[in-house]
Amino acid sequence: MDFNARLKSRPDEPHVAPHLRVRHDTVDKAGRVTLRYLSRLRHIGIGRSYIGMRITLLVAGPHIRVVNDDGRLIRELTIDPTRDYQPLGTPCGRPKIGHYVPRQVGTIT
Repeated sequence: MDFNARLKSRPDEPHVAPHLRVRHDTVDKAGRVTLRYLSRLRHIGIGRSYIGMRITLLVAGPHIRVVNDDGRLIRELTIDPTRDYQPLGTPCGRPKIGHYVPRQVGTIT
């Protein structure tokens, strides 16, 4: 019987905890903050209503929580490593109305 044919007892792979850090920053004039992730700067959209506000970024690997000085959660996101700007996820501008969307529903009597 071959020595390598049997399953061997080995120690479990070590559990690597995510990189944890806390960063204090101020929201810039465009309503975003900058964070370095995977050796690149990422711009995280917070919102124009928070311009000039002091915030705290709680970073656990790719998971980010943005809280204000009172501890109220402003935004929670997972960083997309393929993008430099992490948008809010809400489309800007007026909603698009196409010919396939009814603007008014009429009733048939």
